[in-house]
Amino acid sequence: MKRKVSLFLCGVLAMGCLAGCGSDTPTENTQSVEITGSTEMATKNDAGTSDEVVEIKIWHDGDESIMQIIADCANEQLAADSIHVTFEKKSDMPDKLRMFGTDEVNGPDMYMYAHDTLGSFAELGILAPITDVIEEDVLTDMIPMTVEAGNYKDTQYLMPVYYETLLFIYNKDLWEGEVPSTTDKLYDYMVAHTDVNAGIYAVVNQHSNSYNVAPFIHGFGGYIIDKDVNPGLNTAEMIEAVTYNQKFAALQADGDYNTVTALFNEGKAAAIIGGPWLISGIKEAGINFGVKSLSDFTLPNGNALAPYSGVQSIGVLKYAAENKKESIKKVLNAITSPEVGIALANQSGCAPANSKAYEDADVAANEIIMAMEKTTKTALPMPNIPEMSVMWGPAESLLTAVNKSGEDVETAAEKYQQEALTAIADMQ
Repeated sequence: MKRKVSLFLCGVLAMGCLAGCGSDTPTENTQSVEITGSTEMATKNDAGTSDEVVEIKIWHDGDESIMQIIADCANEQLAADSIHVTFEKKSDMPDKLRMFGTDEVNGPDMYMYAHDTLGSFAELGILAPITDVIEEDVLTDMIPMTVEAGNYKDTQYLMPVYYETLLFIYNKDLWEGEVPSTTDKLYDYMVAHTDVNAGIYAVVNQHSNSYNVAPFIHGFGGYIIDKDVNPGLNTAEMIEAVTYNQKFAALQADGDYNTVTALFNEGKAAAIIGGPWLISGIKEAGINFGVKSLSDFTLPNGNALAPYSGVQSIGVLKYAAENKKESIKKVLNAITSPEVGIALANQSGCAPANSKAYEDADVAANEIIMAMEKTTKTALPMPNIPEMSVMWGPAESLLTAVNKSGEDVETAAEKYQQEALTAIADMQ
C-alpha cells in the first residue's frame, strides 16, 4: 500500500502493555519471531482420537506485542480442546505466502494481515472461504464494514480482528471554541487561525496523499477505483473533491507526513487529520489532546466525510481448512471473540471488529476507540482488488500536481486517469 501506516496500527500503542488476558506483568517480546502463548492443555488431536496437541501456525508481519495478546487470550480459550496457536512473524509476509501458500509442510495454516492484499491471494487459489469452516451467523457480531473488507467477488475469505481509520485529533490547549460540525466552518476556522508565513496552522493533513484525502473523495461520491476495476480519477465527483480539497491544502503546509506530524507535536498546529498510530508521539510530546470522528463533519452536499479503513484480518489456507477444519473453526472463534477484542482494546488501543467488545466499560470509555467505532458508519474498507496496488501512485500524482504544482484539476485528472489505465493494463 502507498501509505506508511497499514502494518503498525496499534503497534506503537502496544509496546510495554500487558500481555495476555488478565496478565499483571509486562512482557518484553520485541526480538521474538515466534509467539506461542500458554502451552498448558489436555491432549487430543483434531478428530479427538489421540493424545496429540493440534498445532495451528499463523503467519503475520505485524507488531509482536499485539500478537502476544492474541496468542495468550486465544490459547487460554483453546487449551481444553488441545489446540495451540503459534504466531510466526515473517518479513515480506505477502511474498512468502505466495511462495508457500500451497506448501503443507513449510507454509502456515492461517495468516493475519491487512485486508487489502486479499485479492492477490484469492486469485492464486490458496485460500479457503471462511464459510467453509465456520457458520455464517458468526459474522453477525462483527462490525459490518470489517466484514465487507474480507469479501472478495462475493466470497467471504477473511474474519476481521481489529481495524484502523483516520481521526480528527486536536490540541485542547490551542483549539478555540467547539470543533465545527461542517467542513465549510472548519475551513473558515482555518482561514482565521492560520498564518502560513509564521508557520502556524489551524489544521494540518497529508493533503496530497490519497489515503488522507479519501474522506473528501468518498464524501463527494468519488472513488479511486471501483469493484469492477474502473479507475475514477477523472470522474466529475473526483474533480469536485480534489477542487474542494485544494483550498484546504493551501493552508496545510507541504502535506508531508513528517512535516505535519512535527507541526502538531511541536504545538504549531492546533489539529491534525491522522490515525491512532500518531497517538504515542502525541502523548510523548505532552499534548492535551481530544479526538473527533470524521463522520461528524458534513460536506456542503450534506454527506459526511468517509475515510478509508484498514482491517487486520485472519485468512485460512486451503489445506488447513481441509485437514484441520474443526481446530481452525475453534481458532477463528477464539481469535475473533469479544474477550480477545477487549484485551486488544484495553492493552494496545486497537479498535476491535467484534461489536460485543464495546459492551465492556473500559472499551466504551476509550475516546479514541469509540471515535473510530463511530467512523465505521461512513468509512469504506480499502479496495482489496489486486489492481488497487497500482492506483496509489497515479492518485497521489494527481493530488500533488494540483496542490503542489498548481496544475489545472481537470487536465491533471485526465492525465493520471490514463496513467492508471496503463498501469492496470500492464498487470494483465
